[in-house]
Amino acid sequence: MTFDHYTELASGLKISRALTGLWQIADLERNGNKVDPQEAAKSMKAYVDAGLTTFDMADHYGSAEEITGEFRRMYGKDQGQFFTKWVPSPGPITKSQVREAVQTALQRMNCKQIQLMQFHAWHYAHPSWVDCLFWLDELKQEGLIAHLGLTNFDTAHLRIAVKSGIQICSNQVCYSLLDQRAAGEMTDFCLEHNIKLLAFGTVAGGFLSEKWLDKPEPILGESLTWSQMKYKRYIDVAGGWQKFQQLLQTLSQIAQKHQTGIAMLASHYIMTRPAVGGVIIGARLGQSEHIKETQQLFEIDLDEKDLSQIGDSLASLNPIPGDCGDEYRKPPYLTATGDLSHHLDQIPAPYPNVKGSDGRIKALSGTIWEDIAGFSRAVRKGKRILVSGTTATHGIRAMGGNDPAAQADFILDKIEGAILSLGGRLEDVIRTRIYIRNADQWEPISRAHGKRFGKIQPANTMVRADLIGEEYLVEMEAEAMVLEGISETLSTHKQ
Repeated sequence: MTFDHYTELASGLKISRALTGLWQIADLERNGNKVDPQEAAKSMKAYVDAGLTTFDMADHYGSAEEITGEFRRMYGKDQGQFFTKWVPSPGPITKSQVREAVQTALQRMNCKQIQLMQFHAWHYAHPSWVDCLFWLDELKQEGLIAHLGLTNFDTAHLRIAVKSGIQICSNQVCYSLLDQRAAGEMTDFCLEHNIKLLAFGTVAGGFLSEKWLDKPEPILGESLTWSQMKYKRYIDVAGGWQKFQQLLQTLSQIAQKHQTGIAMLASHYIMTRPAVGGVIIGARLGQSEHIKETQQLFEIDLDEKDLSQIGDSLASLNPIPGDCGDEYRKPPYLTATGDLSHHLDQIPAPYPNVKGSDGRIKALSGTIWEDIAGFSRAVRKGKRILVSGTTATHGIRAMGGNDPAAQADFILDKIEGAILSLGGRLEDVIRTRIYIRNADQWEPISRAHGKRFGKIQPANTMVRADLIGEEYLVEMEAEAMVLEGISETLSTHKQ
């Protein structure tokens, strides 16, 4: 049995199910040496000629976008599909900055329309991610973007985006035999809403290969590539080197049976998972192409025994904690450096705070209701932070549509943002109150609350109430007691 090389990612957008990832351009250029764009473009042409027509890049993948522009100049603008990402720094972003970022990508890639623009948000408690998505959607309506995707979004925030009316066709996430976070709730939601997963990390930076079978455990350091440093951390969290070697032994036996390599077997397995539109295989253009090996992805045919053996091996690993993208937002930071220091320096406070009377400090989220009714999103006095009743309002919009879980998650982001802005943390919350319009919607709202507060377990009350505003299904308030001094926690923090 062979698998179709191509799939429809979105209406009118047919892609190779094996995408070529250009993130290693940044790795090749990390010492300041630029990749020759013409030679790299020639390497890209070899992939296209072999039927591997789809390329994935980002604004921070070194000169990858410029290399794509050179390819289009050399070989024509209709060969291949070229996807990029926009990864803005956290903090306030203006509408003009969004347009500028898109126009920069268009110029670099030598195109008039970006086929797929994928958006990454560092911090959901800062509401700028919502503004960015709506402004990107406006540029899509204008014709500068054909399709919108996300990258490293968790299920809750993918749901918020979709239920708020943003048409999303894909979510690019880490998904491998080591990392099965995408296989559960994320897959279910994507299948329900016809969203495709684009899986990266399927070979774990090369660790899922014969090269590391029966080899001693490597030490994190400059001797490893950025990808290897990153995925060695995944191996550690999944149970360590010995468990990883047991997985490699199983994969090696199955790979030999199918006359292929461990890397292609591992990627094929993910490529055939539900909701997966394609797997992204990295290429060091001009140095290490994997064209022939990648074509083997479509020739492997695993039987029930193979799948059972793989399943048993996966069951022996420790699950990677959390949801997709959590590696960039909360410990353990599963990045090359183990923190966010090579990505960004600071995460600004989500909302402005101003000093009020009697020693209080106020956080303002900027909704119309704060001005109309004369209240603050939250107030801190001493160690105590009180967060006002909060709905899924953002500016003039009600976020989350008619989905109670989406509204609850957006509210919890706002509550967390208010507390962070006043020097506290979600862990400092000691009480929450939840008001719901419809009693039969208690469970998805409670589950959203439970995901954020499951380990904190503040005192809580849920009440059925006749909420003001027919669009609102839920309202929440919170109280926190902060142990740290305010001067320490109000400043922006380096990750």
